[in-house]
Amino acid sequence: MKKINLSKYHPILDIKNQTLYANNGNIVLCYKGQFPEIYSLSEGDFEDLHNSWFQAFKSLPTGTVIHKQDIYRKQIYSGDQLPNKSFLEKATYDYFKGRQFTGHSCFLFFVLPFSKTLNASKFTNPFRKVEKGIHKKLDHSVEEFIAAVNDAVSFINNSRKVSMAPLSEDEILNLTNSYFNGFNDGFDTDIQLKKNVIEIGDNHFDILAINSELCFGDVVQSSKTNDKFTSDDFVFHQGFIDGLGLNLGENHIVNQIIYLDDKHKWRKLLDKKIEELNKSSNFGTQNKVVLKKIKDIVSKINEDDSSRIIRGHLNIIFWDNDVSQLGRIASKIKTEFKELDIVPYYPRGEERKNYFLNSFFCYTSNFSNEDLYVTDLKHALCLYINNSNYKTDEVGIIFNDRQHNIPVLKDVWDEKKKRIKARNFAIFAPTGEGKSFLANNILRQYFEQQVRLVIIDLGGSYSKFAKLYPDGHTILRYEQGKNLGINPFFISNESDLSPERLEDLAIFLLELLADKEQSKSKQVAMKKVLRFYYKEVSVRHSLESLYKFIDNKKESLINELKIREEDFSVYNFLHILSEYVGDGLYSFLFNVGEDQTFKIEDKQMIVFELDEVKDNKEILSVMLKLIKSAIQRTIWRNRSERGIILFDEFAKQLKFENVLESVEFYYQAIRKQNGAIGIILQSINQLPNNSTSASILENTQVIYSLRNEKGYEELKNRLCLSSHDLNQLKSIRNNLTGDRKYTEMFIKIGKESNIFRLEVPKEVYAAYLTDGKESEQLMKLYEEHNSMEKAIQIFINS
Repeated sequence: MKKINLSKYHPILDIKNQTLYANNGNIVLCYKGQFPEIYSLSEGDFEDLHNSWFQAFKSLPTGTVIHKQDIYRKQIYSGDQLPNKSFLEKATYDYFKGRQFTGHSCFLFFVLPFSKTLNASKFTNPFRKVEKGIHKKLDHSVEEFIAAVNDAVSFINNSRKVSMAPLSEDEILNLTNSYFNGFNDGFDTDIQLKKNVIEIGDNHFDILAINSELCFGDVVQSSKTNDKFTSDDFVFHQGFIDGLGLNLGENHIVNQIIYLDDKHKWRKLLDKKIEELNKSSNFGTQNKVVLKKIKDIVSKINEDDSSRIIRGHLNIIFWDNDVSQLGRIASKIKTEFKELDIVPYYPRGEERKNYFLNSFFCYTSNFSNEDLYVTDLKHALCLYINNSNYKTDEVGIIFNDRQHNIPVLKDVWDEKKKRIKARNFAIFAPTGEGKSFLANNILRQYFEQQVRLVIIDLGGSYSKFAKLYPDGHTILRYEQGKNLGINPFFISNESDLSPERLEDLAIFLLELLADKEQSKSKQVAMKKVLRFYYKEVSVRHSLESLYKFIDNKKESLINELKIREEDFSVYNFLHILSEYVGDGLYSFLFNVGEDQTFKIEDKQMIVFELDEVKDNKEILSVMLKLIKSAIQRTIWRNRSERGIILFDEFAKQLKFENVLESVEFYYQAIRKQNGAIGIILQSINQLPNNSTSASILENTQVIYSLRNEKGYEELKNRLCLSSHDLNQLKSIRNNLTGDRKYTEMFIKIGKESNIFRLEVPKEVYAAYLTDGKESEQLMKLYEEHNSMEKAIQIFINS
């Protein structure tokens, strides 16, 4: 048994920026890679990435060693990113904290070896050999190497899907210490190189490798079919060796090492090898197999001028704190290799030790010919893993990833407009698939992030979560004979009467008067009347009060204000508005009680429930005007404040006259505000196929779609989705049984799309209930205790 002490024989002499000087004379440029989310890539994307790697690497100097290292570690979700203040936030935090997932980090190292021969006779222990270290001089060849690597990295970064950032000195040292400390946390330890296993602290390590052309089957490609999500009518793709990445679900490292060799030298060597094997091919089937493989390689070199001969090595280092688990993990890895028609090599004893030591990035030039396969660069790059965990943004709405069901924040607001220019959104889902549930989840989180909400609803879908914040919301619901609980004319002091507020009130009155020709002169006249009213009447402002004031002044008003009769008809005003005051037919709509302090501006969430009024054009007309007034007085009021307007059951609302045109107006006006508009539809076909709808869809850049058994073709056509977007939609699977129930949904933010899950704790589920016996039961508890939080707690514990 041998022991290695890292502090005595440290492999790094010096680090300058991302350039590392190893104790064996190697120079290493170190980068960390950022990769697309798993499941987000199409067959074409995998092909494009493969081509980008090839274009970037093919011109690197002969002798360069490229080492891609993907580290996968089982981790516990800390919940640090989750908000933890409100009742539902705390419930979500407690529910997900402590959940296990696999973390992934990817590193890329470009090595300029001290010796350019790259032909170690056999493995050597780098720690046994080096004590003082070798310094390589910064000569012309080193400068050329650094410039070539910089060009390659720039090319990769320009591909947009993958980005590579230089590693800092601290990151390089931390990675080195983690590797040789066996990924043990909380203590430093030694490497015990035993005959049967490598032991570092609490962890036991083993290795499987691809070290010869004979390991490979007939086909290696940039992607393959993902059997889990593929169905009869579509094919879902994954990277060729993705089964050895995140999907393995174990503690492991995938090391992919490429030696860039001299093409012409290797062509001569291979031709010589073919000659030898031709003479001996009759003496064994193994010789025939090797001969065929080498002939294939040579023919590829001869056919393709851009081909680049490489020697390669791939190994998987895996570990567990229970040594008995290593056999189980090895079986999983072998099964994955078998799926790919690859036969791995299992190193033992001294070989295993050297595989582990020389898979550290400073020592990857130490591999010998016996442990490298010869192939073309394009072939080797098919073995690259090109995806990673779901990315979580710094701020956003909480969804769950498809891999581990852990929370990920998605910034669907995009303050800096990096991904989207318009943050308007649409939710598509048939009845019963949970669109109101999803909308509740999005809006509730926005509400807790201090975003103002105006919701136009037909089904009472938001009242439960709204009741958790009694002081922050108001629900405006028409009930026969009752006022709407809103007084557009109320002001608490003179500063409330801004030019914008006067504009809003003037337009509101002109619309109430059904004046289709709202000319500038009529608007000015109405504003003069309003200013005069507020100057003369200092308390208890209301429509009734305004009406009485104008009635009292009807003889003198036109002359006093110097306005023309055709711009403001006193008779018209008193005649039409008589329906809304005194004993008029609709006077109850604007009745105000003793308490005059209610201001719509004070409420962060305003819900208009229109279900009861959809058949009464007059009342609906007033409600739609109040909605417009509410939007202007809240979301339009302050551009620094974020605001959302949501049209739920939008298809039903489209039956209301002029609603589509009004919504288009909001879409145009919202561009100048710090706001967003959301629409909810059962099917995109419910949106008329005309220029107004096309304008709305064009300005909708965040798309949510839940499962739809009838298919997604129309959604694809109307929203110009890609074929991979369609495959993602078709791959949606819900799980509504067991402890972890979830629904899956397709989310597209600008050009980025993926499938996400929605899994919530019981408290959140209860807050979003919209119908059925459970909903009725919860409402009874609420009426009994007058606290939605208490009602939810009793409900989930009963």
